[in-house]
Amino acid sequence: MFYREAGDFKTTYSEDSQTFPIKFDRIRYYAVLAVAFGVIPFFINDYWANAVFVPFLIYSIAAIGLNILVGYCGQVSLGTGGFMAVGAYAVYKLMTAFPEVSILIHVLLAGGITALVGVLFGLPSLRIKGFYLAVATLAAQFFLVWLFNKVPWFYNYSASGQISAPERDILGIIITGPNTTASAKYLFCAVILLALAWLARNLTRGAVGRKWMAIRDMDIAAEIIGVNPLAAKLSAFAISSFFIGVAGALFFAVYLGAAEVGESFGIQKSFLILFMVIIGGLGSIFGSLAGAAFLVLLPVFLKNVLVGMLGWPTDLAAHIELMIIGGLIITFLIAEPHGIAQLWRLAKEKLRLWPFPH
Repeated sequence: MFYREAGDFKTTYSEDSQTFPIKFDRIRYYAVLAVAFGVIPFFINDYWANAVFVPFLIYSIAAIGLNILVGYCGQVSLGTGGFMAVGAYAVYKLMTAFPEVSILIHVLLAGGITALVGVLFGLPSLRIKGFYLAVATLAAQFFLVWLFNKVPWFYNYSASGQISAPERDILGIIITGPNTTASAKYLFCAVILLALAWLARNLTRGAVGRKWMAIRDMDIAAEIIGVNPLAAKLSAFAISSFFIGVAGALFFAVYLGAAEVGESFGIQKSFLILFMVIIGGLGSIFGSLAGAAFLVLLPVFLKNVLVGMLGWPTDLAAHIELMIIGGLIITFLIAEPHGIAQLWRLAKEKLRLWPFPH
């Protein structure tokens, strides 16, 4: 009976159009933030940071970025791994060339460089769409991986071809490098995720987001009523690529510490993030977070059960894990094609109407 709108009065337009119109939702949101920033950093250890929290935060940023392009603007992309590689190599070059500059500035600049690359590869969307656009972005994925492999300048002529993140700090707290603490990595990624999720939520609820959704629903009709397809599609590619570039920079500098482009940012990374968006729910910021949580937590849970509890061999458990995850993805998409976000919306509607059946 506590999840109700009765007695929750709105007296201004801003109150009526807020993200969480029900008081209970607002309390829940602030409670989650309080736990995320006031409790977890004091109890987190290296295992929880590296296995669960940091991957979840970084993949959430990438999923939000891809959801802006695919879910809100309707432009299919299979080049997410390549754009993450752009962010990773950009932040690496910036960290090595300008060691005195803050790592936060480097990460944001890497996102900006990725946005420029995304606009370049987004130009075909003005002429093609659907399956053909997916093939064009897939070509971008393979081209970018090939480029970072074949041009030694990108990895500073290293004999191994790998890139390694040097140690950098913010206000004396080490953020990258082998001496980074679990709480520092977690807080750095959590702050960036919170800022970018807030930015994405405001963009999608504003005039820019309405233009994206008009292009997604029917681009010809959107152009007739005054929406500029060039500006709408390229802005979606730019902002989406910015988010993905930031995620790639964090994935390399904070999470991995060292990376090789083919292994860390291959085509499997593009499909993984696309699955997060589809499972979580297209056109939903919460869906991006839920999809990332699903595909980060499920493999960890299955590994602990199959290897830790049942004692299965690691190689057999890895194959069984892939089969289970694939089967669950297929079953989930058949049962609820609109993703976890739709299940969450239905659950809240049921709570608001309970105990009445309609």
